[in-house]
Amino acid sequence: MLSKIFLLKRKNTLDLNSLDIYSYPEDIDKKENKEIVLKIIQGHDHGSLEDSCCKKNISKSRAKTTQDTSNPFVISNPVSQMIGNQNLYTICINAEMLIGLVFEKEDNPYDYREIFVDLSNELLNIERCCSFKDDIEIENFLITLFIDIKRFGDETLEIAPEVSLHPSGLFTKIFLFGIDDVGKSSFTRRVKTGKFNENFFTPSKRFNIEYIQRQDGLLSIWDSPGQSTFREKWLLGLQDSNIIIYIIDVANQLRFNESKTEFWKIYNENDLEDIPLLILGNKIDLINHNNSNNDEQVKRTEKEIIDFFEFDSLQHNNWKFVFTSVKTSYNIEKVLNTIFTLVSA
Repeated sequence: MLSKIFLLKRKNTLDLNSLDIYSYPEDIDKKENKEIVLKIIQGHDHGSLEDSCCKKNISKSRAKTTQDTSNPFVISNPVSQMIGNQNLYTICINAEMLIGLVFEKEDNPYDYREIFVDLSNELLNIERCCSFKDDIEIENFLITLFIDIKRFGDETLEIAPEVSLHPSGLFTKIFLFGIDDVGKSSFTRRVKTGKFNENFFTPSKRFNIEYIQRQDGLLSIWDSPGQSTFREKWLLGLQDSNIIIYIIDVANQLRFNESKTEFWKIYNENDLEDIPLLILGNKIDLINHNNSNNDEQVKRTEKEIIDFFEFDSLQHNNWKFVFTSVKTSYNIEKVLNTIFTLVSA
């Protein structure tokens, strides 16, 4: 299973302090110990970013520049290397940088050879999504490549044997999205572990993919980051989803307009009709109700939210709205049952 992706970009020398290091979703090196980076470089081409295969790439790149400027990036064949417990697969780009994948120790990197090279070429030479001159551009490129390769591994290499062990159950890909600070990662953690961390307030900056085996079937939850800079990447995780879950923070009405805008933007720009949709009104525990009229007020609040967000316009989707409290675990089991009900229907 793919766990990380990184990029090492050479500046002027092989001095580690002159390398730009990017990694997603976690760092590949410790600030106090950068030996792993040097070992990756030496392990790829037995010396430096300008030796062996990378040196050949320089010649190819120069020849290509004089003959054909349509493909400015020359991509080497991937090299597999094991450094400590790191199972790595690296390619060299124009003799100036290394792009690497980090897998679980038992994985076979060669299963990813074709998809790694083809996707890199498609993103760099066909879609021209990155010139490697801007940090945000590089980070977006890595996120895109990570998600696409991750999806390939999940759907082609790893999920099939897991599903075969549960022939009576469903494999369900859930795309979980919403603006930041609505409780997406807390929901995923609650479903996965049954626990809620009161002190966990760090916003997610990566797609978190969790697998949860239930009696009904196997769930794959794609928990997407909600900050505005990551929302354009929602479309990548959204593909091939069996059900979509949109989370709203019902206790923060100041952001209802923003949340509504983002929901309909995604819905209207994509062919999401006929895909089951589950809308969660999270943090219901933060809304004060009089105990005597609690049910009545909850129903009134639900109607007000549905009217404000115009969810009744979803005429071509099988959809449900459910109030939740990830903190208190309110309706979490109902949500899981509803997922399988909507997908089965």
